[in-house]
Amino acid sequence: MTEKFIRTNLKYLKGFMTESSLSAARKTHVLLGDFMAVSHRSGTIHERRSFGSFEGEWIIPEEEKRGGVILYLHGGGYTCGNIDYAKGFGTVLANEFGIRVFCCAYRLAPENPFPAALEDALSAYEYLMQSGFSHDKIILCGESAGGGLCYALSLKLAEQFIAQPAGVVAISPWTDLTLSGRSHKENDEIDPSMTTERVRFFAECYSDDRENPFVSPVFFEADKADFPPSLIFAGGDEVLLDDSKMMHERLLAGGFKSEIIIRPNLWHAYVLYNLREYRSDYDRIGRFLDRRLKSDAQRWSRLDNAGLIFPASKRRGWHNIFRLSADLFEPIDREAMQSALEVTVKRFPLISSRLRAGFFWYYLEQTAAPEIISDGPYPIMKRRFGEVRKCAIRVLYYKNRVAVEFFHAVTDGAGGAIFLKTLIAEYLSQKYGVFVPSTDGVADRLAQPTADELEDSFAENAGAVGSKRSSDKVFHLTGVREKDGFLNLTCGILSANDLLSRCRELDVTVTAYLAAVMTMSLINIQRRKVNSLVKRKPVRVQIPVNLRRLFPSSTMRNFVMVVNVGVDPRMGDFTFEEILGIIKRQLELYVTPKNMQAAFTTNVNSERLFIVRLMPLFIKNIVMKAVFDSVGEAQGCITVSNLGKITVPDEMKSYVKAFDFIIGPQARSPHNCAVCTFGDEMRINFIRRSESPELEREFFRNLVRLGHHVVVESNSKDILQERI
Repeated sequence: MTEKFIRTNLKYLKGFMTESSLSAARKTHVLLGDFMAVSHRSGTIHERRSFGSFEGEWIIPEEEKRGGVILYLHGGGYTCGNIDYAKGFGTVLANEFGIRVFCCAYRLAPENPFPAALEDALSAYEYLMQSGFSHDKIILCGESAGGGLCYALSLKLAEQFIAQPAGVVAISPWTDLTLSGRSHKENDEIDPSMTTERVRFFAECYSDDRENPFVSPVFFEADKADFPPSLIFAGGDEVLLDDSKMMHERLLAGGFKSEIIIRPNLWHAYVLYNLREYRSDYDRIGRFLDRRLKSDAQRWSRLDNAGLIFPASKRRGWHNIFRLSADLFEPIDREAMQSALEVTVKRFPLISSRLRAGFFWYYLEQTAAPEIISDGPYPIMKRRFGEVRKCAIRVLYYKNRVAVEFFHAVTDGAGGAIFLKTLIAEYLSQKYGVFVPSTDGVADRLAQPTADELEDSFAENAGAVGSKRSSDKVFHLTGVREKDGFLNLTCGILSANDLLSRCRELDVTVTAYLAAVMTMSLINIQRRKVNSLVKRKPVRVQIPVNLRRLFPSSTMRNFVMVVNVGVDPRMGDFTFEEILGIIKRQLELYVTPKNMQAAFTTNVNSERLFIVRLMPLFIKNIVMKAVFDSVGEAQGCITVSNLGKITVPDEMKSYVKAFDFIIGPQARSPHNCAVCTFGDEMRINFIRRSESPELEREFFRNLVRLGHHVVVESNSKDILQERI
């Protein structure tokens, strides 16, 4: 837009604004906001937030070029401007500077006079800090009353000993509500956008105590004040010109940094209109942001203690991958889901990451959101390890299903579930305008990740003494491998409430019950395959334990340990009740904070050994792969990974039909098993790379014999013909 075009229109609006009622002026402000945003809105994502006393809105550019956030406080004489007006220039800021913007639509006078606006601005600042933005990643920006409010907020922060933001961008700030500046007289006739009479009316609406520095920050006392560096813009013809000049001079006199740009012949808050002739002002703002905001280096981290084993144990055609998916009631909009993914991955920087190899260790490096792709004919399709190293997750869709496949080095099932639910929440927000609160494992998509979420909780919770690793040989299923690498998936669906009722009658957990059924199934298969009792081997099931339930951790990285439970069939025949009782007691014995700590302390201490730290990565890989093969999956016949009950906020329930959880087959054995529950539906998924469905057939038959109704679905090439 050109100076001539805006000046002509402002002259028309000036008469209307100065003579109209307050309600009419408020409506005009909304129109101005729409006018400012019209050329920028398509490139931004908007998320509304309600704070009780005021409304806020996040504005996120499609391409974030700068880390941090701008807290934008709108103008309007403290009497005009709502969230629709605020997001007008907020959208301009987000798109022009590639930075997140949070708009605070503070309460307005005269209904809510001073200090309501200042209280709301302080709440917004504290909200940003609680969302993970450090003070030096926040820039205050405001025009007119909003510019004055930026300085009043800095004074309030100093009073309450809260750290100052990185800087202030003040556009024609209203800093003197006593109207003492000479420009009120000198420019009253020539300012095309504002009159002194109107400014006086606004001041009377806002406060009677107009020499109070929290109302007129130009009257601050230097010994009680603190201000970050400022960049001030003002028009040479505006009635508030002296407000900008006096504030700039007082800042310098008080020992604070300030820079002022005065454009001759221009009007109040001219910067808002993005004038073609003065694009250099936006360049100045960009340079100011670059100077004041700490550079965001790409986030990286060493693998957590559990994650170290996964890249080392890889082999041709096998990587430790697991998959979480959700079925929605309506078809997936790929474009909206891609947009939601781009927001979500910024919240979880070490999940959407690439695996890099250093000289001594692997490490994760944050990367951009991957492209969402169509789902394949079977889950966890084979990936070259080179693809995993480019991005550790893969996001897929098919009809109404969205799925995320995770390389286990970046997170575990609990972390993956939070990621998926947060992705769906953002998708619902963008697609349907649904606000989903940050409950039930849905993270605040626009907050910054906390240090606790990024920590290696194994290292943080390791003890002094570790436990010995077992090396007993156990029974392993074999089978003819599918020639083309096809993975067979068989899913048993049953009532979670019915199963839970049975478990309560028996005083056991659901996990213990399912592990007992699995153990019994493996015993039966081994009995058919091995006639000699003395030649049979122990049957053990590996149970991953979510350590967040035992230790104070909110990490989004791996924090699980596996316990092995089961029986030795060489001791004789076992009834189901005997197996269940044994496994119940084993879990009660093993799954305690002290025993779990001792188990992972052994691994942490091994990692910390000086000789191990000095080993080049290729030698570490050889050693860790040997350890994995001897005391990892080799210690169990199969894994039964029970993710537990998945819950979502009420706002998501009418959109989400089902969840599913699948883990890839073991490195050497053809099977694996994963379980999850959503509502009353429990899904037990067997994945298999061999031809025979012997194990899943035995398992589901045993569930039916125990009185459970099971519906079986399969993608198998040879669908089970018989009824189970």
